Amino acid sequence: MTPGAETEAVGEAPSTQRSLAYVGFQQQIIDARLRPGQFVSQRELMKLLGMSLAAVREMIPRLEAARLITTVPKRGLQIASVDLKLIRNAWQVRFMVEREATLHFAEVAEAETIRRLIADHRAILDRALAPKPDSALEKDAQAVDWGLHDLMVDLIGNEILSEIHRVNSLHVRLIRFDADSLRPMQVVPAMREHLEFLEALAAGDRDGALRKMMAHIESSKRRVLEVLTRPAAG
Repeated sequence: MTPGAETEAVGEAPSTQRSLAYVGFQQQIIDARLRPGQFVSQRELMKLLGMSLAAVREMIPRLEAARLITTVPKRGLQIASVDLKLIRNAWQVRFMVEREATLHFAEVAEAETIRRLIADHRAILDRALAPKPDSALEKDAQAVDWGLHDLMVDLIGNEILSEIHRVNSLHVRLIRFDADSLRPMQVVPAMREHLEFLEALAAGDRDGALRKMMAHIESSKRRVLEVLTRPAAG
């Protein structure tokens, strides 16, 4: 028996609790409640996720395999730290996975889907360009931004590839959160680059759409590097 398994909720399978804990952990990263390099104990994670200690313990090997956490003796669990190697690896995965996703999306995306995505992106861009952007802008922009990338990968229909993409997207989010000063300025260029891609698709220019998406991914990497490698003030 897994240590602590006796604390599982009655009637709920350990595998289900473990999966829920993993999903909850992902959401904590998405919501920036867990930060790069942060130390957290198993019991702190239990309270944060609202899950049993057994579920948290069973989730840890999966997080370690995904390189999202490292167990540090006598200190606890450390959320992945950001360095240049992580940035290089994360964006290399993005280029490999999303190139195939973009090519497939260009083949199967329906015109109505593309029109809806364009409308969603334009609405976010308009809000970002307003004199006083609203407080929900960043969260909504993240949902629209990652929603496009997730949709394209998931449409391939390969669950293994989708899982690789989801885990890698968490690494990318950690990297972006480490560059706090980057976050406010990212919405406008990201939305504009997405729109260039979507408008190329709407015009039937599949080769151009691929170039636009690859340029967007490269630009997002460059924006992160510019901030994270910038000399500290003073």
